[in-house]
Amino acid sequence: MQLSGSIDFRPKLFSALRHYSKARFRDDLVAGLVVGIVALPLAIAFAIASGVNPSIGLITAIIGGFLVSFFGGNTVQIGGPTGAFIIIVYNIIAQFGLEGLAIATFMAGLILVTMGLFHLGTVIKFIPYPIVVGFTAGIALTIFSTQINDFFGLGLTDIPGAFIPKWGTYLSNFGNVSWPTLLCGLVSLLIIVLTPKVSKKLPGALIAIILVTVATYLLGLWCPGLGIETIGDRFGALKTDIPAPHGFELNMDTINLLLPSAFTIAMLGSIESLLSATVADGVTGSRTNSNTELIGQGIANIAVPFFGGIPVTGAIARTMTNISNGGRTPVAGIIHALVLLVIYLFAMPLINYVPMACLAAVLMVVAYNMSGWRTIIGIFHAPKSDISVLLVTFLLTVIFDLTIAIEIGLLLAVVLFLRRVTENVEIRQYTDKLDVAEGTDLDQDHHEVLKVAKGVSVYEIDGPFFFGVATKFDEMMRTTLGNMKPLVRIIRMRKVSFIDATALHNLEILINSSHQEGIAIVLSGVKDNVREVLVHAGIDRLIGEDNICDHISKAVVKANDIAARS
Repeated sequence: MQLSGSIDFRPKLFSALRHYSKARFRDDLVAGLVVGIVALPLAIAFAIASGVNPSIGLITAIIGGFLVSFFGGNTVQIGGPTGAFIIIVYNIIAQFGLEGLAIATFMAGLILVTMGLFHLGTVIKFIPYPIVVGFTAGIALTIFSTQINDFFGLGLTDIPGAFIPKWGTYLSNFGNVSWPTLLCGLVSLLIIVLTPKVSKKLPGALIAIILVTVATYLLGLWCPGLGIETIGDRFGALKTDIPAPHGFELNMDTINLLLPSAFTIAMLGSIESLLSATVADGVTGSRTNSNTELIGQGIANIAVPFFGGIPVTGAIARTMTNISNGGRTPVAGIIHALVLLVIYLFAMPLINYVPMACLAAVLMVVAYNMSGWRTIIGIFHAPKSDISVLLVTFLLTVIFDLTIAIEIGLLLAVVLFLRRVTENVEIRQYTDKLDVAEGTDLDQDHHEVLKVAKGVSVYEIDGPFFFGVATKFDEMMRTTLGNMKPLVRIIRMRKVSFIDATALHNLEILINSSHQEGIAIVLSGVKDNVREVLVHAGIDRLIGEDNICDHISKAVVKANDIAARS
């Protein structure tokens, strides 16, 4: 991994403003207003589910959303708090408190910026789809399970964090269901589900919150003691002033303690934001600068902790809402942040009256949309290895912890990748005759067949020569030792695109042991980049520079000559 070339940081906002027009601003203004309204209930709901004050969700959406649009590498990306972070944020707060969350988010921002500087934006996209689906579905189920208490009005205050004990507590307390609260939740759910059938442009969550909040308030006037808990009941009067920036203490003990959580936030944020950007590109036809997007996301996550905010990432639903309402430049995302700022400054007292059951319904719909159950059914027709990865990631997310799920999921991805590459790399042995053009598109009439002298064995490595293949090659060499000992071994490397340290080590051992047995080694078809590595490692001095050939014809002539002189 190296910082190759110039820093790839070119925010889309600046290129979009070069040819900006009034018509484009009008479209962005409409889109920004709509997205701001849509983002309002989600920001509040995600904050409460994460275990922080509702105003923190809005602060995160305002500051994070502005910075993602200002510095990001996608023209329509909308940033803010998302459902994917609920579980990890809740767990960090439970273990390390709000200051621990601030430090972890700040460190995650630094990791994201570093990933962008090292041009890792495109690499993140190669994380296997079953892993993404697995932990997304796991997060969805976990979010759903956290809303049962508020949706049914069970009144529980000490709920276990683990999934299985949590549901055990729910089942043992279902006799305490508050029927007015449940009715409030069901009506909210019904409004959210039915609104898109009237018009897909109407924000169902916001309409549900407005209608149900007004109805609950009026019912509370007519029937005091109804018992439907609101945001104000749980959190008290919400503040309407922007919090002053504040710092936090960083030391090596804290960094070591919170680094796994920071890594999880960074990986989850990078995956979700780049996935959102990819979906947006497919609709708009634009092209995201992945490295700039990671840097922009990193800057947002570095900034929000100083105002008490929670992690920020690209939000697929809000980004698609932006696109469907005509947003085509980052100006729409900036307007969305300004709309939320106006609401925060002038309408926060009204949010106190929103029922908790209504927010629970909003999050249940979010969880359903995140679950991707249709995708899961489709993956169950894929190879068994993909199904296994999906199930393992899903179960780890639900039963244990998202940090563990991502770490083991990435490890599984690496192991499966290495296994598939190793399985596809063939090592073949030839004696007597060798078809030079075997494995190419040349027709049979143009093939050149070389005569290999007696005592010369040819081994071809068909693919990258790395540690997994090096072991495979070493095992093949050992199995052929029992046969008649050759005088020369040709190792054909025309399809070796790179060679790593383990392969070099095994090759050096093979050369030394072969020389001890009086067997010469000739390398064939060595590419320039591979030759540089071999020379740097001193392989040319071990076998002689003349024994590293760029074509098999030269290698066979060389080997035949050595065999004739032996």
